[in-house]
Amino acid sequence: MAAAFLPATSLRLTPFSTLRFLSFFPISNPSHYSLFRPHRRPLFEDSPANSRRRCFCTATSVSPSSSDGKNNHEQRIGSKVGEFRKKLRIAEVKGGADEGLGRVGQSLSVMGWVRTLRSQSSVTFIEINDGSCLSNLQCVMNPDAEGYDQVEAGSVLTGASVCVQGTIVASQGTKQKVELKVHKIILVGKCDSSYPIQKKRVSREFLRTKAHLRPRTNTFGAVARVRNTLAYATHKFFQESGFVWVASPIITASDCEGAGEQFCVTTLIPSSHETTNTSIDAIPKTKGGLVDWSQDFFGKPAFLTVSGQLNGETYATALSDIYTFGPTFRAENSNTSRHLAEFWMIEPELAFADLDDDMACATAYLQYVVKYVLDNCKEDMEFFDTWIEKGIIHRLSDVVEKEFLQLSYTDAIELLLKANKNFEFPVKWGLDLQSEHERYITEEAFGGRPVIIRDYPKEIKAFYMRENDDGKTVAAMDMLVPRVGELIGGSQREERLGVLEARLDELKLDKESYWWYLDLRRYGSVPHAGFGLGFERLVQFATGIDNIRDVIPFPRSPGSADF
Repeated sequence: MAAAFLPATSLRLTPFSTLRFLSFFPISNPSHYSLFRPHRRPLFEDSPANSRRRCFCTATSVSPSSSDGKNNHEQRIGSKVGEFRKKLRIAEVKGGADEGLGRVGQSLSVMGWVRTLRSQSSVTFIEINDGSCLSNLQCVMNPDAEGYDQVEAGSVLTGASVCVQGTIVASQGTKQKVELKVHKIILVGKCDSSYPIQKKRVSREFLRTKAHLRPRTNTFGAVARVRNTLAYATHKFFQESGFVWVASPIITASDCEGAGEQFCVTTLIPSSHETTNTSIDAIPKTKGGLVDWSQDFFGKPAFLTVSGQLNGETYATALSDIYTFGPTFRAENSNTSRHLAEFWMIEPELAFADLDDDMACATAYLQYVVKYVLDNCKEDMEFFDTWIEKGIIHRLSDVVEKEFLQLSYTDAIELLLKANKNFEFPVKWGLDLQSEHERYITEEAFGGRPVIIRDYPKEIKAFYMRENDDGKTVAAMDMLVPRVGELIGGSQREERLGVLEARLDELKLDKESYWWYLDLRRYGSVPHAGFGLGFERLVQFATGIDNIRDVIPFPRSPGSADF
């Protein structure tokens, strides 16, 4: 794109430096930086502090020649890829124990979005945010600053993108330690006055209708950063523990959970631009009037996966310990604050492991990622503690510091029956626990301590869970945490071929669809276990956000697939 501003000679790529549009960059050779103004005029003048750094412009004009005076063909048509350099972000400028005081006197260039602007008689305050942290960088601008006429004319509004050059100085205010004294401002992108994200507070329900803009708010920016940190910590934990990451397929012909709530993937309906005018008669049928799946893309019914577990087991029986981390889908027609049609799952599988190993791994994982967030997202977590859920930092600290408890499903039922509490849903052995039961156990019965319930009745659990010796229960476990209820569900897998085949028959599941899964029990079967964690529920747990649609960038739910 930058090449469009340069002469029609061959190009040489220069290092892609610290900026890439949305943050800070020092300037070295302004004559090449024509990105925001025509005729290749320089953005800023040189300064001694910036003399050794390269700008982010990715192409420069050169005149190819060779030692014999002839054009070098290879040089004329080629271009050198520049060095990638990490950007300097507002979080780094204002971060650290001194909150930026160590950078006083440095000349920097800032690019980001205007959060607020207020003008006084002789000075204008502009707060800019680049998304790297919750807090803004306050920019102080006097009328003698270049570009002040754009501010004076009302062109710089909340939401506009700007490029600001100035010097870091100690702040005269009490809300921040440092601020940027502005020498020059450039309006990169204007913002229309209809911009819906203003300083006044708006509801999260309203912001769901503006999902393309809601990351610019404090709440959703903080959620995005915590989500990113949890994802990074997830990979870090499993990689440091010797696990191998496996990409499980999104399209599958099997139903891991056996619930039948899957999205069908088919090409029997014509391509997307023709779907609105498709007649049902266009779908091929058998002589009996049923859908002829043999003419479909895969030659049989196919679905979006509800879990990567079954595929993960295949690699666990070869690589020992693996994990999957990817999107999953469920066509459950539920419009509650706890359900999504598209969500992400973390699913480790451990070979040569039983249910006790599984519970220990789940406990270690949760404590690790929660501690990582508390240590690395302090500003965002303080925001959540103040504005979303008071006491969340203390609650999460308890998860890190307290020992987890375990009790059997049978003991949990007895505990609930003895509770002096009127539950909405019945409590009876053989029925699944509801959220109100789970939260009572972890929040009230055990005083906010995470609790693992194990050994559930086999009738309410999936076919692949290992049957216990009593013939009534399976080696399954659910981890319950305060405020959420069930966060993690796992089990020891049924490694005995005969028992697994009998279970498939009992549930009237087609064994032919699971032939490869049964093969794992024929060829070197081992005891193995694993668990699944809905990533969005983990983000809810870590942020205190009560609606699951507010912890995923673009929520998918019944009747809603916008953006």
